[in-house]
This record gives sequence, structure tokens and C-alpha cells, in this order.
Amino acid sequence: MGKAKRQKLHNKKHKQISPSKALQNPNGSSIQKSGAEKPKPKPHKQAQHSAPTVPFSPSENILLIGEGDLSFARSLIEHHKCTNVTATVLEPSLAVLEEKYPQAIENVRVIEEGGGKVMYGVDAGKMKAWTKGKKGKEKEGIMDRIVFNFPHVGGKSTDVNRQVRYNQELLVSFFTHAISSLRPAPKPLSTTPPSIIVTLFTNPPYTLWNIRDLARHSGLAVHTSFRFQAAAYPGYRHARTLGVVKSKKGEGEGGWKGEEREARSYVFVRKEDGELWNAAANAGKRKRGEEESDSESDSENRSGEHSEAEEPDDWDEKK
Repeated sequence: MGKAKRQKLHNKKHKQISPSKALQNPNGSSIQKSGAEKPKPKPHKQAQHSAPTVPFSPSENILLIGEGDLSFARSLIEHHKCTNVTATVLEPSLAVLEEKYPQAIENVRVIEEGGGKVMYGVDAGKMKAWTKGKKGKEKEGIMDRIVFNFPHVGGKSTDVNRQVRYNQELLVSFFTHAISSLRPAPKPLSTTPPSIIVTLFTNPPYTLWNIRDLARHSGLAVHTSFRFQAAAYPGYRHARTLGVVKSKKGEGEGGWKGEEREARSYVFVRKEDGELWNAAANAGKRKRGEEESDSESDSENRSGEHSEAEEPDDWDEKK
């Protein structure tokens, strides 16, 4: 074989296959090389917000303590149709209250026109009991809900430990005086017992107050707690103890807005009412469990399966 022919055969043997030919089916049709599949975009999930808890019914007797500018009381009457609201403030008169909170006078008008009451000069730690009864007989409380939103003694001290202690003393005194104003719990206990509700911010120093322990030592039991959502009370504005804070220019309100901060409401009931409520709840759970068990047995029987008590006489475990 000639040298030229051998060189030609060698080149043909080592000839590289082009990429286009490498991606062909046996029938000659080309194969499209697919690129990496792009991941499908996940649908956007909106954050789920639970419906706000509003622990009031229109017909309940509601006592509000330390109401500030009275905007919360106004919202209960105007938007939640509560008809038996008694709102109290520490300030001794409407004139003093208006000087501290200019918007209060309009709130007072709406409250009183809506059937509510406003009482001045009421100290949460020294207040009298709201009761009824004949002379010579033990008087009973008349309130279904007693509410103290954002209690605070004010700027008595800049020392955090002292501030914590002063506010703890305020709460203990409030609990002690408020218990006697709660109406007797209905029997049988089918609805939430008469309760005391306190709302606090969820950050220090408020978390240092240990409100649950203070309530327990005052003869109360923790019933529940829930996130306080100011938006559930249209028109409500957080009123600071020192009054309206003006901006640096002296116009409008300055500083932080309390209604925009995270807060929680704690619901307390008398210890004996809490025990009755828990007993009723546990009995209800047992009853539901028995009913579900009976329902499952009935379902099994209807499907052709036998309960242990109804096994046929010729049933044999070895079968």
C-alpha cells in the first residue's frame, strides 16, 4: 500500500465526530440539547394575621381604670356597641383632664351620649368596690370585666429597679381592690367567668413586672392571654401618663405611638372560678372523647367489622 493511501486511512480513522452529528438519532433527526430547567417561581404567601380578640360583649358591665384620654372607652361604645361602660380617670376633674389631653372632652361627650359614665379622681390602688346589696347583707360585685390598659405610675424614678417595684406595688393594690367588684360567676359555668384584664407592652421593663405571679399572690388565676391589637378599637390612641407630648416644633403629637408597639392582654379570674372553669373544661373534653369513641365504634360496626363484645361464636383467634 502506498504511503499516501496509508496516510489517508489513518486520518479517516482518527477523524473527530462533530458535536452536531453526535446529537443525532439513528434515523438522522437531530436531538435538541435541553438546558437546565428553571425552577418554577413559588406563589407568594401572604402573612396570616389572626383575627383580633375583643373580650367584650355589648351587654356586659365593663369598668375601665386609668383611661387617660378616654378614647378606648369611646371605641367600646361607638364601635363595639357596649352599653354599660364606666370609665374612670385619675385626674380630679374634666378641666384638668382636658388640659392634659385636649381630645378628652369630645370623647367624654360621646361616652355620655352613648349611655356610659365617666368618673374622676379614681385611684386604681385605692378605689372603692362597685357592689350592690341590701343593708346587713354581704354585698356582691357588679362588674363582668375590669380593665386596666397600660398601667404605669409615671416618672417617680429613673432607676429601673425602683420603677419595677413601684409598678408592681400598683398592680398588687389594684388586684386587691378590683376583686371585690367582680360579679359572682354564673352557675353552671358555661361562659368566661367575670375577669380582670391588664394590658402591657411585651418588652422590658414591663416583662420584669412578672404580672402573672403578682396576680396569683393576689388571689387570682391566669385564665388566658392574647395579643392586644389597637386596630380592633377604631379611634383608640395610646395616652401617656404625662399627657400629650408635643413635637420639637411644638405642633401635634411627638414621640413614639403606643398603639403601634407590641402589647399583650392578660385575663385573670378568681382562683375558685378558675378551678370551676378548668373542671368544666376537662369534663367537656372527656365527654367529647367518649362521644368520638362511640362514634368510631358505630362506624366500624356499620362497615361490617365487629367490636370485641360482638364477635361471632365461631370466631377463632387462630384463623
